Amino acid sequence: MARDRSVFDLISFVGLTAVLLLCVQQRIAAQTSPPSAPAPMASQNPFLGSVPSGQAASTPLPLSLKDALSRALNYNLGAIEANEDTRAAHAVRLRNLNTLLPNLSARVTSTVEEINLRTLGFFISIPGVNISTIVGPFGVADARAVFSEEVFNWADLKNLKASTGAEKASQYAYKNDRELVVLTTVDSYLLVIADAATVDSTRAQVDTAQALFQKTSDQHEAGVVASIDALRSQVELQTQQQRLIASENQLAIDKLTLARVIGLPNGQGFQLVDSVPYAPLAEMRLDQALHQAYAARADYLSAEEQVRSAELAMESAGAENYPTLSVYTDFGDAGSPNFGTSHEVFTFQAALNIPIFQGTRVRADKLQANSSLRQRQAELEDLRGRIDDQVRTAFLNLKSSSDLVAVAKSNIDLANQTLKQAQDRFLSGVADNLEVVQAQESVASSQQSYIASVYSYNLAKVSLAEAVGIAEQSALQYLGAY
Repeated sequence: MARDRSVFDLISFVGLTAVLLLCVQQRIAAQTSPPSAPAPMASQNPFLGSVPSGQAASTPLPLSLKDALSRALNYNLGAIEANEDTRAAHAVRLRNLNTLLPNLSARVTSTVEEINLRTLGFFISIPGVNISTIVGPFGVADARAVFSEEVFNWADLKNLKASTGAEKASQYAYKNDRELVVLTTVDSYLLVIADAATVDSTRAQVDTAQALFQKTSDQHEAGVVASIDALRSQVELQTQQQRLIASENQLAIDKLTLARVIGLPNGQGFQLVDSVPYAPLAEMRLDQALHQAYAARADYLSAEEQVRSAELAMESAGAENYPTLSVYTDFGDAGSPNFGTSHEVFTFQAALNIPIFQGTRVRADKLQANSSLRQRQAELEDLRGRIDDQVRTAFLNLKSSSDLVAVAKSNIDLANQTLKQAQDRFLSGVADNLEVVQAQESVASSQQSYIASVYSYNLAKVSLAEAVGIAEQSALQYLGAY
C-alpha cells in the first residue's frame, strides 16, 4: 500500500508540475514575438535565447539566483528585442513630431547662365538688322535663410498624440517582457535545483541498492538466501544506476538551457549558489491580488494605452477634412554677377488649404481606424478576463502545491520507516528481500515527489508574482533568496 500511495503521489506531483509548466509556457508564448516579427524567427521563443556575453572561464562560475536574474535582464533575447521595439516606437513619435516643428535652413548659390531666347518663344526679325537671341553669360549670387512651418494641422496633432500613446504602450510592453524574463529565468533556475536534488537522491538510492546487493550476494554465497534474492537486488541496483545516468544527463541539459536564458558565455560551467528550499508565502487575499494586477500589470497598462492611441488615430483620420495653414519665408542677399552688387531679398507666403473633395480616402482611413480601435478594445477586455483567470489559477496552484509539499514530506518519513522495518525483517530471516526492494522504490518515489512538490510550489509563488505584475521587484522576496 505504501508503494501504491507513493506512486499515486508521484503521478499527482508530475501532473501539477506539468500544469504549472504549461501555464508558464502559454503565458510566455501569448506575450512574445510581436505581430510584425519576421517569419523565420516566429518558431523561436526569444525568452529562451540570449546574446552570450563575456569569455568563458576555466573554473565553474558561482551563480546565485540574483546574479542569474541580473544577467537575464541584460542579455536575454526577449528583453533586448522588447527594448529595441521601444526605441523604434520612440522613433515613430519623433517622426510625427517633426511634421509640426519648423524647418530652418540656409542656402547659398552661385549661378552662371546663358539663355537662348528662341527657346522661350522670344524672336524678333528686322530686315537688315542682326538681332542676337543669346543673352549672357551672366552670373547671380544668392544667399538666403529659409523658414517654413505648418502652423495648423489637426490631423498631425492627433497623430503625434497617438504615437506618444503608442510609445508609452511600448514602454509598458517592455516592462511586461522583463516580467516574463524573470519568470523564465526563475523557472530554469528552479528546474536545475530540482535536477540536482534528484541526482543526489538517486545517488543515495544507488548506494543503498549497492549495499543491499552486496549483503544479499554474501548471504547467497553462504547459502542463507535463495538465488532469486541476489538477482532481485542486482536488478534493483542496475535500475537505480539507470535512473542516475538519466538524471545526470537531464541536469546537464537543463543547465545548458539556463545558461542560454541568462546569456552566459558559450561553454561556461557554473554551480548554483542558492538552494531555494520550501518557505511558506505570506498570505494574500484574492481580491487584493486582482486589484493589484489591474493596477500594476504592465501588459494591461499597455493595452489601455493602445486603446487610447487607437482613439486618437481615429480622431486623426476624421481631422483629414479640416483646413491646414502653413507659412513660408526666406530672407537674404542676391546680386549679379556677385555679392558686390547685392541687395536684400525676401519672400513671405501663407497658405490656407481647404479640402473640398478627397474621394473616399478619408472615409477609408476612418473605417480602418475604427476597426483597429474595436480590436484594441476587444483585446483589452480579453486581457482583463485572462488576468482574472491567471490570478485565480495561480492561487489554486499555490495552495495545491503547498498542501502537496506537506503530504510529500510526511510520505518520506513513512517510506523510510517502511524501509527500516523491511531491512530488519530481511536480516532476521522473516522475509525475503522483495519487501526491501519495494520499500526502496517507495523511498525513491517519495523523495522524487517531495522534490517535484517543492519545485512546483516555488514556481507557483513566482507565477503568482508575475500574474500580479510584481515579479521583477518581488521574485527574490517571494522565494526567500535575497
